[in-house]
Amino acid sequence: MKKALIVVAVVAAVAGIGWYLYHEYRVNQELEHPKFYSGNGRLEATEVYVSSKLAGRIEKVMVKEGDLVRIGDKLVQMQTDTLEAQRDATKAQIKVSEGELEMAKATVKQKEAALHGAELEYERQKQMIANNATSQQHFDNAETAYKSAIANLEYAKANIITAEGQVEKQKAELKRIEADIDDSLLVATREGRIQYLLAHEGEVLAAGGRAMNLVDLTDVYLTFFLPTAIAGKVKIGSEVKLIFDAAPNYPIDAKVTFIDPVAQFTPKSVETQVEREKLMFRVKASIDAKLLSKHLELVKTGVPGVAWVKLDPNANWTEAPVKVLREPVAPPQQTTENKVRK
Repeated sequence: MKKALIVVAVVAAVAGIGWYLYHEYRVNQELEHPKFYSGNGRLEATEVYVSSKLAGRIEKVMVKEGDLVRIGDKLVQMQTDTLEAQRDATKAQIKVSEGELEMAKATVKQKEAALHGAELEYERQKQMIANNATSQQHFDNAETAYKSAIANLEYAKANIITAEGQVEKQKAELKRIEADIDDSLLVATREGRIQYLLAHEGEVLAAGGRAMNLVDLTDVYLTFFLPTAIAGKVKIGSEVKLIFDAAPNYPIDAKVTFIDPVAQFTPKSVETQVEREKLMFRVKASIDAKLLSKHLELVKTGVPGVAWVKLDPNANWTEAPVKVLREPVAPPQQTTENKVRK
């Protein structure tokens, strides 16, 4: 009986050692050839400054901090009194120039008629001088009048070109003024959220002066850091799952869109001792713009989270070491309790 117990104990011990060695082997293999790797970071977005093209006074600010805006939404109206006066004056100048152009065209018709008469008289005098039926004086006068009529017609035609150029120049100036008037209404060129108002109604902005700061919520990404040995296995376009503290049960699909070509010493945000001993590469994982556009009201920058990168393109997310990646749930609804705070 004792021998049997000893044999069982030995077998159990051997099995336990074998399982332990196999487990250690699997762990070492996963460490040496990981299929997934994670890094910590915060959700960020591209920031855009809404600026005035021209110097002027702010007439009206149409949004406030925190407002969600879509492309084409009106943001700021600059005063346009001076530009409107210039526009009206230019329109009046165009009317005058167009009148001068019509006069120049009428003058050309007059000069053409005069040339026709001078040409007929010249041809008649030329025949008469050949038959000695007129004096040399009359022939010379007819010839001079004919050549003068040709020159007058060319001069009149040149006046038409000048008048047309003047009209076109003034019309171009009118387009510029109207473009400046249009540019005096600052509109959103991206979908996003107003972060800061940098100027208010009544303030004067210089050309290029900043009126507000806009966070582009269709260009959202999470920046994290990977050690040298891992960064070399990541490619542009690699699949990423983002898990945020505010919504831990809802992984968000993303892709690697940037890998810093230069390594740097471990940033302060990476806190494990092992990682602090390595050089790190900065990596950016971006969320699809179409997905973001559908849920703009839920997007909040500054939210901390974890980025899980798929290193092996043939791996399945069900093999990932994080349970939430295997059992995703429906996205959180926009309620007071689960809104992601900035």
